[in-house]
Amino acid sequence: MKYLFLVFIVVFGFSQTTAADTQIDFDIVTVADGLNHPWSVTFLPDGDYLVTERRGKLWRIRQGDGLQSEITGVPDVYHAGQGGLLDINLDPDFQNNGWVYFSYAATDDNDDSISNTEVARAKFNTRQNRLTDVEVIFRAQPKVRGSNHWGSRLAFANDGTLFITLGEKFDFMEEAQNPSNHLGAVVRINKDGSIPGDNPFVGQDGKAPEIFSYGHRNPQGISVHPETGDIWIHEHGPKGGDEINILKSGANYGWPAVTYGRSYWGTEISDKTTAPGMEDPILHWTPSIAPSGMAFYTGDKFPQWQGDLFVGALVKRHLRRVDLDGKAVIEQEELLGDLNARIRDVRQGPNGHIYILTDESNGKLYRLEPQ
Repeated sequence: MKYLFLVFIVVFGFSQTTAADTQIDFDIVTVADGLNHPWSVTFLPDGDYLVTERRGKLWRIRQGDGLQSEITGVPDVYHAGQGGLLDINLDPDFQNNGWVYFSYAATDDNDDSISNTEVARAKFNTRQNRLTDVEVIFRAQPKVRGSNHWGSRLAFANDGTLFITLGEKFDFMEEAQNPSNHLGAVVRINKDGSIPGDNPFVGQDGKAPEIFSYGHRNPQGISVHPETGDIWIHEHGPKGGDEINILKSGANYGWPAVTYGRSYWGTEISDKTTAPGMEDPILHWTPSIAPSGMAFYTGDKFPQWQGDLFVGALVKRHLRRVDLDGKAVIEQEELLGDLNARIRDVRQGPNGHIYILTDESNGKLYRLEPQ
């Protein structure tokens, strides 16, 4: 265990202006620091935080004094490139069943040169800070060579099913158009790992029954719309062409057949930005902001932001606020640029505050509070 000495210290004050020209003054408060490339945060019923580190560590951070305690029982993960211990989420009925769900990079049991995303669940013993009864409920197939583009965000839909975003592992981008495998797909499973009978490809020869949608590149943000229940995701483009999409059952989102981006070397990937039978994004960012983490705001601490979508930006190093009218984007605003930090995750806490994680060797968990 380690103690933090900068717990709940206000480090910056900010003023921002909304579309209605209403001044929003807020403070950003350090909840925890000393985190090694943290990836995801979730909130326990008692107010404590669970934070994953990409290297395979899981921490419980106590509210009030910021004491960090390591959670034992975490399975080994493949920590290389962009891979490691990634997203974490509580079962919607956590207070009764104690299940915690997490995604991570894993190698093949018989060949540690190939890997892909896996998702497990475990019982969390809150008194002993220990995971027990760990069971893998999903393994993305096939396992392939490479250590990038894992996707790996998790979200429970209103019907209790679990959505998992999956990258196409970078070197296999053409496979995102192949619904017979999980590369570049979003899958939908039940909480125990079984396949819902109403998934779009159930019973179809040559198609993976877990798939809900395909044609994705590297989705690292997912959120359930608070009013419609629709599943929204965002995904990294290459050099340009980051996207926000609303998922439809069985839909093809185009990568790499259509894209607003170019390769990292500047060469053309596709001459099309739209095509029949492929879904268009509701928003794209060119040049890329490298989005990671996403949350709709529904709290009462910032009433002017209710209904807005918040997205972390890695390359552009800010928190992006997207003002929405239904599915239409009204305006966008860059927040927290003065931090000059890669923002890996953004969540709304149960108290209505906004929380962010910064992706660095001395990563921090911050909380936004109204002044």
